[in-house]
Parts: sequence; C-alpha cells; structure tokens
Amino acid sequence: MDMSALNPVAIAVALIVAATPLVFAAIGELVVEKAGVLNLGVEGMMIVGAIAGFAFTQETGSTTVGVLAALIAGALLAALFAFMTQVLMSNQVATGLALTLFGLGLAAMIGQPYSGIPAPPFPELAIPGLSTLPVIGPLLFAHDWLVYASLVLTAGVWWLLNRSRAGLILRAVGENHDAAHAIGYRVVAIRTAAILFGGACAGVGGAYLSMVAAPLWVEGMTAGRGWIALAIVVFASWKPWRAFLGAYIFGGVSIAQLNLQAMGVAIESQYLSMTPYLVTIVVLVIISADKARARMNAPACLGRPFFAAG
Repeated sequence: MDMSALNPVAIAVALIVAATPLVFAAIGELVVEKAGVLNLGVEGMMIVGAIAGFAFTQETGSTTVGVLAALIAGALLAALFAFMTQVLMSNQVATGLALTLFGLGLAAMIGQPYSGIPAPPFPELAIPGLSTLPVIGPLLFAHDWLVYASLVLTAGVWWLLNRSRAGLILRAVGENHDAAHAIGYRVVAIRTAAILFGGACAGVGGAYLSMVAAPLWVEGMTAGRGWIALAIVVFASWKPWRAFLGAYIFGGVSIAQLNLQAMGVAIESQYLSMTPYLVTIVVLVIISADKARARMNAPACLGRPFFAAG
C-alpha cells in the first residue's frame, strides 16, 4: 500500500466535487417528498440534465446556458411525471421507474454525437485574497459557483420549510392533503410546483456531473446517483442540513474507494466500485429497522394519491 501519493487537500476538494451533484438531487427530492410525492424518476432527470447541460454548453460555448438548459430539461421531465401522477393519477412508483428508463434511453440517443468529447472548462469563482491561502484557500474559496449554489440551496430550503408560510403549507399538504384541501389549499398545484423544483434540481445535479465532476459525456454516467439521492433523503429524516451532510458522507465513500484503488489495496476493483451502493443498502436497512422512527419523520401522505372531493 503506497500512501505517499495521497494529498489530503486534493482529496477534500475531490470530496466536494463528488458530493455537489448529490446535494442538488437530494435537496430537490426532499422538497418533493415533503409535499407528499415519491418521485423515483430522479435518476432519469439527472441523466437528462447531464446531456442537456453538456450539449448546450458544446453548442453555445456558455456554461451558464448549459446549466440553464439542464435545469429546464430536468423540470420538463418532472412536468411529465407531475401530469401523469397528479392529473392522470397514475401510480407514483411505477411512473417514476418508467421515467427513469425513459430518461436513460433519451439521454443515450441524444448523446451519441457528443460521446467522448471533453467539456469546456467550467469557470471557478475564486475569491481574491482568500483562494490563495494555504489549505483553507482551495478548500473553501476556490470552487465553481455551483458548489456555493448548493450551499445556498440547502440554506434556502431549510428556511422555506421551517420559517416561511409557503413551507408550512407545503408540509401541511405532505402531512394531510385532505385537511389542506378542506381549508382551501390547492394540493395538486402545490405538489406540481414541488415536483418541478425537484426535477430542476436533479437536472442541475446531472449537469454538474457532465460539466465539472467528469467533464465529458458518457452514456449512463449518473451511475445510480439518483438512487443514492433518494436514500440520502431517508437517511436525513427529511431534514435539509442532514441531507447536505449525507451527500458529503456518500460522496466521501465514493472518493475513498477511488483512493483505495490508487493506493494499490489488494482488493478487486469491482468490489471497491460496489462500496457506495453497499453502504446505501446498509444505511437503508438500518434506518428501516426502526419503523417507529421512520414513520415519525416521514411525511404522513408520502406516496399517497390525492383525490379531490366533489
């Protein structure tokens, strides 16, 4: 085992890059689930966002346009999910799974002309005077703007859910949609808005993968991160800052297995590559074992369809 090549600062920076797409996807899904909707299409929305962001960046030369395109692409796929589950009343689980498969196939088809082409460099938002500080500079003050946006997103969602009237209404819809409807709240509209927000966040998370984390287009490059984001929401007990921390923990697992391979650990690379997904399964099993705690934290109407009386 060769530990001489390990650079703690570089590893920490890589951890931030690995965690950022998970933060976007998990925070978006947390808002969706707080509204009482279970969206299993996060993986499909991430991969559509990844190809949309990459393709528009290649065609326009603007990373900002690429991020906006990814946001819109994720929201469009989410709009399809919202229409099917909130208007046509299709099963949320089956619809989410179908849209994941649809998104993977659509992205593979659109991405064929872009396969193997490197993405343009994504600009860093280096803070003058601070980014050059030893250790602290590259860790805190020399990242791209989406890293800082993920932090702002987490803080904003926490404030929305816990300190605003809109957040109270959203949580009320997720806890008891019939009571919310009875006092005059438009359950379908509120849930649709939450779904669109979640899809947009997933799209941006996917764009971060193809434009920053691994700056090129590869078919299936999300590699199950949408499913990990779903697990993070449960792991976090539907709390934004815990979801942020969970994204960094799961991102750390991914970075750890890559560094173990680089160090020459005598374990087959296939087993190391399985590590993030095995950790996800173990965490879900542990959380699911405490059914009382899970029921207490989960929105009461999560996954239940809403039928408006009259």
